[in-house]
Formats: sequence, C-alpha cells, structure tokens
Amino acid sequence: MKIIPSFASRACTVMLALWLARPLLAQDTKPADLTQISLEDLMNLQVTSVSKKEQKLGSAGAAVFVITQEDIRRSGATNIPDLLRMVPGVNVAQMSASTWAISIRGFNDVFADKVLVLIDGRSVYNPITSGVSWDQQDLPLEDIERIEVIRGPGGTVWGANAVNGVINIITKNAKNTQGGLVSAGGGSETTAQGLAQYGGAIGGTGTYRVFGKYSDIDSTTTPGGGSAQDGWQSLHGGFRSDWVLSPRDTLTVQGDLQESREGQNLTAVIPSALPLELTFIDRFDASAGNILARWNHTLANGSEMSLQVYDDHSSTFSLGGRDRQNTVDLDFQHHLSLGSRQDIVWGFGARVADLYLGPGYAIAYVPPSRTDVLLSAFFQDQVKITGSLSLAFGSKFEHNDYTGFGFEPSAQLVWNPTARQSLWLSAARAIRQPDAVDASIREAAATFPTGPGSFGVVAVVGNPSQRVERLNDFEVGYRIQATARVSVDVATFLNFYHDLRTVEELAPYFVTSPGPPHLVVPAVFEDIGTAHAYGGELSLDWKPANRWRLSSGYSLLHMVIFKDAANVDSEIGDSGSGTPQQQFQARSALNLPHHFEWDSSVEYVGRLAAGIPAYTRVDTRLGWRINEHWDFSAVGQNLLSPRHAEFPDDVGLNHMLISRSIFVKLTFRF
Repeated sequence: MKIIPSFASRACTVMLALWLARPLLAQDTKPADLTQISLEDLMNLQVTSVSKKEQKLGSAGAAVFVITQEDIRRSGATNIPDLLRMVPGVNVAQMSASTWAISIRGFNDVFADKVLVLIDGRSVYNPITSGVSWDQQDLPLEDIERIEVIRGPGGTVWGANAVNGVINIITKNAKNTQGGLVSAGGGSETTAQGLAQYGGAIGGTGTYRVFGKYSDIDSTTTPGGGSAQDGWQSLHGGFRSDWVLSPRDTLTVQGDLQESREGQNLTAVIPSALPLELTFIDRFDASAGNILARWNHTLANGSEMSLQVYDDHSSTFSLGGRDRQNTVDLDFQHHLSLGSRQDIVWGFGARVADLYLGPGYAIAYVPPSRTDVLLSAFFQDQVKITGSLSLAFGSKFEHNDYTGFGFEPSAQLVWNPTARQSLWLSAARAIRQPDAVDASIREAAATFPTGPGSFGVVAVVGNPSQRVERLNDFEVGYRIQATARVSVDVATFLNFYHDLRTVEELAPYFVTSPGPPHLVVPAVFEDIGTAHAYGGELSLDWKPANRWRLSSGYSLLHMVIFKDAANVDSEIGDSGSGTPQQQFQARSALNLPHHFEWDSSVEYVGRLAAGIPAYTRVDTRLGWRINEHWDFSAVGQNLLSPRHAEFPDDVGLNHMLISRSIFVKLTFRF
C-alpha cells in the first residue's frame, strides 16, 4: 500500500530544511567502541528503572538488561522491536510489515497487556487496549541513550500493567546531540529510510535538537506466497530541549508528531451480510502527537525532586472504525536520604484519559466515549543493613475507575559479598487493571454452521465489573564478573497469576432481526483464570580478545493454565500458546583493520503451541567508519531461510511471512 505523493514530499521538505539549518559542530562523531567497554563498566552501568533513582546495575535487586547506544548502532536494527530481540526473556514476533507481538515471560499477543513501555518517563501503552502499538514508537535509533528492560514486576514504582516487565527507553540529552546528522538507507524490505537532525544551543543555558524521519517499508508475503499488501510508510518529526536554569534546576521539554499509512490483512464478520466472513486488505491510518515537560530540582540538603507532565494524543482508523485517545499525566517524586542507612523515593501522580471508540466492521462499544481517571502514590525505602547487605521495600497505591483501589507491594534483598558479585531475592505483587475494550466491546467475532441453511454467530460482550488480574512473583538472581573477560547474570522466577481474563459462553438464543434468522452464542469477559509459571534467564558476556566481544542469552519458560469446573471458557486455555518455552541469542562484535566492523547475531525461537514452528534467525552487519564524518553499513537479516512465520493469526489480523532482507545505510555527521 503506497501513500499519496504529498506524504513523501513533506518528508523531503522537512529533511531539506534541517540540512539548510546545519551547524558547524559535528554531532557525536566518536561513539564508544563496544569491544573496548570493559565488563566492569557494564556491571557499573547506572540504571533508573528498578527504583526510579540511579543505581549500579550490579547492585539492582531485579533482572535487568541494558541495551546501550553502541549495542544499538552495531546491531544493524532499523526499529525498536528488532533491538529487543537481544534481551533474554523477551519474546519478539513480527506478524506483518508494521505489526509485532512483544511480551516478557509469557502471555504474548498483538495487544500484550502485561508489559509497561515508557519513553523518557511517558507511558506509551494504549489505554483503550492496554497494549503497545509498536509501529507508533518509531524513534530515531541514533537518539536513544539506552533501553533498560526489567524482566519481572515493576508495579511498586511504575504502577498497573507493569506485571511481567518494564521496557524503559531513554533518549539522549540534547547537549549530547549538538551538530548535524543526515542518514539515508534502503534495501529489499525497508525500501527507504531517511533521517535529518540538527542540534544547537539556546543562549548560554539551553540546548536543543530537532529531527525529521521518513520510512517506507515494503509488503510482507502471505503464507500462499503472494504479496500481503501491508506496506507501511511513516513520517515522524520531533524536538527535545534541555535547560540548566540554575545550579540546582534543570528543565526538559520535548515533543513528537507522527503520521503513518499502513495496510493490514484482515478476516472479519460482515454483519450486514451474515453469515459472510471475508478476508481482505484494509487500510490502517494513524496520527499521534505528544508534548512533555520535566523539571528537576536539587534541595539544599542534597535530596532531589522532579515534576513531570505530559499530554499524549492519538487517532487511528482500523477495522473500519476510528479510535481516539487523549491522555494528560502528572507525576511528582522526591528522592532523599535519611542518615547514612536509608534511601527513600516517594511520589504521587494523576492521569486522565479521554477515550472515543468508534464502531467498526463487526465491532461497537457501549458506551463509545468515556473518561478514565487514575490516581496513584508510591514509596520505596532502601535500608543498608550492613556494608554488603541491603533491603528495599515499598508499595504503589492506585485508584482507577474500573476496579477502585489497588496496591502493589514488593521487597528486594541484595547481598554484595564482593564488588564483583551480587545475590538478590525479591517478592512482589503486581496487577493489570481492565481497559475500555474489556468493559465496553460488542463484537460479532465468528460465524459457524448449525445445519443445512442455518448458522450461528459468536458475540463477544465486554464486562464492566471485572476484577484486576493479579500476579504474585518470587525471584532469585546472581551476577558475577568472574574474570576481567567473563561476566554472568542469571535470574530465576516463580509466578502465580490469579483472576486472569477469560471468555465465558452463556446460554445461546435465537434472533430473527437483524436477519437472516440465526443463533447467537454470547461470550462475556470474566476473570476466573489461574496460571502458574516458572523459568529463568541466563546472560553471558565474554571478551576472548581486545577487539572481540561475545554475548549470549538463554531463557526458559514453563506455564500451566488452570480451568475450574465452572469454566467453559474458549480463550484462557490458549493464553500461553503465543510464547515459546525456550529462546537463545548470541551476538558477536568484532573490530577489523582499517576501521571496519563485523557484527553478527543468531537467535533461536522455540515452536509455539499455536502451530508456529521453531525457527533460527541469523543477522550480520558489515560497518565501515570511513572518517570522523562518514559511516557506512550493510546489514543482512533472516539469512537462513527465504521467509518464515513468527506468530499466529490474532484478533482478526492474519499472520504473514517475514522474508530474508538486506539493508544499506550511509550516515553523515557535520
């Protein structure tokens, strides 16, 4: 599906304007060398996602994986989902040119609702579905400082929906992107991708950057071998400014505007022509914008406060209907120390989401509009018991319009017997609150024959009285820098899920209008599902030589879904079918003579119970740092097979095959 010429023309206009505005100072001409970063530096990386304060990765009481900017540059990835493939325990499955299913430790689907995703502190999960539209998170990868991934609950500081994990994407301060950057690339699947960026100073106290990005992604392949006609084109522009207002005050203001046009392969009931179900190519249009401001202040006693507010708006046309959401969020937090042994973070927040869900092909919502309010407060106290032993405990308290009051406590015990080792244990409770679809949907989901010339319709009905889904999580982890060249990180977990969403069939009834006469089987959302899961993840870093770094990861997940005698649900038994039991990743980063780089990765993903076979993916990148201004790279992805499937059909979307591809890119910094 191609976008009208004016869309591409606007992309060219934005990039030309940025080029003409170029400064004299080159931008980020010498990024860190991945092979020269010591393993001790990796253990000492500062992370903020575990407790909303900076702490060393080696002393965090959670399963944390950090993707650095140099990891990003040398991965050869062109989007955030492909970057997340390197994280043990994260399952990334592509369904079409613009659709991914991404989850952590199970329950994967297109609208995976148990992982919280943030960009610079702004939650990007959709309040209508509780899922993430990954095509709308199309950031310039060059501007990402790091991605922190927590495997396991993060509800104590981040709140509802941080059940199985948190993905926190942190972009660079504007002072680190001064100068200009222009990149252009193309290949067999990503037919065109361009970025133009400009960074400068504002007086003596501020810095900023502005960017424009354009992407044109080709269609994938249907299981029958034809074109899926699901091509994806997007235009994304944005800015970030950072100000030093005083020795104790800083301010960040940033925002984005994005527009995309996509195709999607659907199968849907046509209510006006029952019992007709059609498979067809549908259009998907999306536009989104947000603006965020964050003020940081250091008090005279050394404690730190921050106040953040953002407004996030999006509008999508999909499945024949128009959805809109506007979310305003305010968040305050205070970080202070009490004496030499206690380190406390506390805060409160408020979020208001105005939602509109328009009717689609076979979907309606009752009511179609609603306003949801979420109020929250949290605290977390880290107590130093001895010089090597610390205990962190706290809770999040929330009130939402669906289920009322909820709380999410946790405790983490961390022991550092040496500077190079840490053993940690944690226990936590996390919740997923219902969303607008859970409460309001009315959908003709499927038709089925009941006899000669007669048929029935499965009608899915939302339930405004559902309870929150609950997780009780227990984890043990160990990190060690065994030698100057070898480090190991292992985490194990035991999870108990309660009140999971189910779909319960009610007594069927016969209708004559709207015709033709047919049987209706209502299926209502309930919350009587239970599941147990256990498993773990292993990460290994090894530097066999000064110019060579190897990284590998392995994850194991075993999940059991329970039904009680009263449960005639048609969905909960398949809830674990979208996640493989085993995954393996290995990456190699090698510096060659004459400023060449060779980076490769292999990923094994086990079979899905839903019928998708196991597959092995091999990617490789050859990079050349021509000089301090010019970089060139050539990337091959999915090199082992012409094409393969990664995920089954889901919520009416038909899965496509992901093809072998090549991509070349040239970057100029000035």
